[in-house]
Amino acid sequence: MAKTTRMPRNAMGNMLGRDAAAVRRRVEAMEQLLERTFVIPGINRPIGLDVFLDFIPVGGTFIGAILGLYMVWEARNLKMGGSAVMRMVGNVAVDWALGLIPGIGIIPDFFFRSNSRNLKIIRKHLDRHHPATATVQHK
Repeated sequence: MAKTTRMPRNAMGNMLGRDAAAVRRRVEAMEQLLERTFVIPGINRPIGLDVFLDFIPVGGTFIGAILGLYMVWEARNLKMGGSAVMRMVGNVAVDWALGLIPGIGIIPDFFFRSNSRNLKIIRKHLDRHHPATATVQHK
């Protein structure tokens, strides 16, 4: 009789699966990376990679948009409705367009957090269609 072995859990905490729980973990991690990686001392305002990418002229805004579109791609993999996906694309497009404004393109990233908005849309879908993936939010 052959001995079965268990595959070790990957280093990313089983984030590579196709199931809804793995998708939730990936989009939450992406949103945290892009919007809430660091906290500005004194004002306790979280910022992420999206703000830092705006310091790279033009190219940084495109990179930020591509990373934001990753969340949209995950939403399509979850078979989310077209209207929700289009709202997400619109959020990324607004963030991208505002980021193109020379000199002040960084300011909207403090107030219009497209990735946080998109995460909220994805969570709403997951909570409705995949309630077992719900997690307790710590604030």
